[in-house]
Amino acid sequence: MDGFVQSVAQVLNFSGSCVQITAHTPTVLVVSPLGLPLNEDEINNALLESYWRVHVVEETGSTQTDLSNLVRAGKAVHGNVLATEYQSAGRGRLDRKFESPPRSSLLFSFFVTTKFDAVEWGWLPLLAGQSVIRAMSELFGQKMDGRLSLKWPNDVLLNGKKVSGILSERVEGGAIIGIGLNVITPRDELGFDSATSLWIEGFQLTARDKLLIEILNSFADFFTKWENKDPALLEEYLSVSSTIGKRVRIETPNGFWFEESAVGIDASGALVMVDGTLVTVGDVVHLRQA
Repeated sequence: MDGFVQSVAQVLNFSGSCVQITAHTPTVLVVSPLGLPLNEDEINNALLESYWRVHVVEETGSTQTDLSNLVRAGKAVHGNVLATEYQSAGRGRLDRKFESPPRSSLLFSFFVTTKFDAVEWGWLPLLAGQSVIRAMSELFGQKMDGRLSLKWPNDVLLNGKKVSGILSERVEGGAIIGIGLNVITPRDELGFDSATSLWIEGFQLTARDKLLIEILNSFADFFTKWENKDPALLEEYLSVSSTIGKRVRIETPNGFWFEESAVGIDASGALVMVDGTLVTVGDVVHLRQA
């Protein structure tokens, strides 16, 4: 069996220690990489000069819920990060369930406070999306050129498919940002055809530490630009947006929907439509161009 594993690993260009093979009766073998555990000490050592403090747990219901409880109890402050190898009750936007196999995704939440009023916090998930894109671009270099984009307000797309989702919630004078990024998630575990993972798209990364570090450092940079009202921030966002300039369908939580062209982002992070309508919440569907 070891020889077979090594042969498969060589074909897939993975080390044998990073491959798991699952047998499904009667004759189907599912081969996927095996993620390495997050190393809390190494991650924090790499972030010593920042305000980030990362705690890693093996399993939890939801990092978002756990961190929210810590904030309310006065046990978490600006810069606290909670990451997990597996969560059984993860939440996406609009309270949708989010779940993935252990160590196959990068799953974490962090708490930040800002000098701005809550009306402007709609930018926070946009900053997180920019951070994910920058981190992946830093790790994979030119191979990522032209492949990454942001779908307002919270989806990171790789080759047009969702590779990462973002959740933002107000808690006790601050905000908790949750990020889920499919790293080595196999296709049969994704749940829907419009999703993907780095591994599926040909980007091999079994050690997720550097990815987490890069995302947090990138967010700190974008967060500073936002608080300083740096005009370059909007330009950077628009340069990676796959929503602005497209005709889209907006589907609101109450069942209402409409179609219009998206033309910009305002100071609150709202999506600006060509008729002047501001969209602050809802699902966005990119419509095919005629």
